[in-house]
Amino acid sequence: MAVKINAEKCKGCTLCVKQCPFTAIDMVDKKAVINDKCTACGACVEACKFGAITKDEEGAAKDLSAYKDVWVFAEQRGGSITPVVFELLGKGRDLASDIGNVNLCAILLGKNLEDMTKQLFEAGADIVYTAEHELLENYTADGYTKVISEAIDEFKPEIVLYGATHIGRDLAPRIAARVNTGLTADCTKLDIDEETKGILQTRPAFGGNLMATIKCPNHRPQMSTVRPGVMDKAKAQPGRCGKTIPVTLNLKESDIRTKILEIVKTAKDMVSLTDAEIIVSGGAGLGDASGFELIQKFADKIGGVVGASRAAVDAGWIDHSHQVGQTGTTVKPKIYIACGISGAIQHLAGMQTSDIIIAINKSPIAPIFEVADYGIVGDLYQVVPELMEAWG
Repeated sequence: MAVKINAEKCKGCTLCVKQCPFTAIDMVDKKAVINDKCTACGACVEACKFGAITKDEEGAAKDLSAYKDVWVFAEQRGGSITPVVFELLGKGRDLASDIGNVNLCAILLGKNLEDMTKQLFEAGADIVYTAEHELLENYTADGYTKVISEAIDEFKPEIVLYGATHIGRDLAPRIAARVNTGLTADCTKLDIDEETKGILQTRPAFGGNLMATIKCPNHRPQMSTVRPGVMDKAKAQPGRCGKTIPVTLNLKESDIRTKILEIVKTAKDMVSLTDAEIIVSGGAGLGDASGFELIQKFADKIGGVVGASRAAVDAGWIDHSHQVGQTGTTVKPKIYIACGISGAIQHLAGMQTSDIIIAINKSPIAPIFEVADYGIVGDLYQVVPELMEAWG
């Protein structure tokens, strides 16, 4: 454990208990004792006036050779596996093959896991670690962090991948702190170093103006969150089977500090940019919010969904759930149609891997045309109605 308490120096003053933001210190026989909620934040070290608490910055030396296999966090909501999991399994298979002699695994938490476990096997998982408990039916940071970090300590994977979803971005850093390792967030590319067999994690940096490749040579597991929509999904193999391993559960209700009273779904939750095969996006060139009425009609006509640039979202013309780009959703549809979007680098980073890109813009030098397969220079209010008519 990274934080240690010297019982001989401890005076039982409870200052550390009051200072700890994670209720990670208990008083036992008038002495402070660290429990498994500790994230090694160091707040207790500063609070102790007697030098009884120290933080080992390096932590206990790890035997890196003991860590093996590639894990994917199989995020599920309401009994349905989120689409990014299948992207991670597709990439995870490539990573496992490049490392050699390792398994591709998924870790699945929740309730009534049988059908979801079957889907994970068919998507390529060799092993599915399951944690089935009524307290895990819906996501909670405390419950999921405790179960997964303890599973990592027990089974020692060398790589753990999470989707960069709301849940993944909340969960992954908590686990990284708990198991004393690093985390590279919002990755858009993952590779294996041929010499070290370590993972090379590439992500946008400095506002998307350059790409940084990050290594984690001295700690395990190596952990990444990956943007939805940037990897190819694993192809399902119907009937494929694997091995199920239940993880050891030491979870009780008092471990979870939050309680879910009700789950309310709104209309914007139904926007699924990552799954869409056709996306029609509007930008500042629409002029005002009413322009999205035309974009919606166009999308409905061709069986697509509506996207937007950050400029349109920031102007209040459409909800953030429609935003495509570095600060929105990364997408990879079969057809992406950009209407009135100039093509800022942050937007391009979120859609440039689309199979076919069609750009409509008044300016012939708009950056969007540099990545477009087909470009139309003209007023979108004239071009789009003609496209709709030609579509049939």
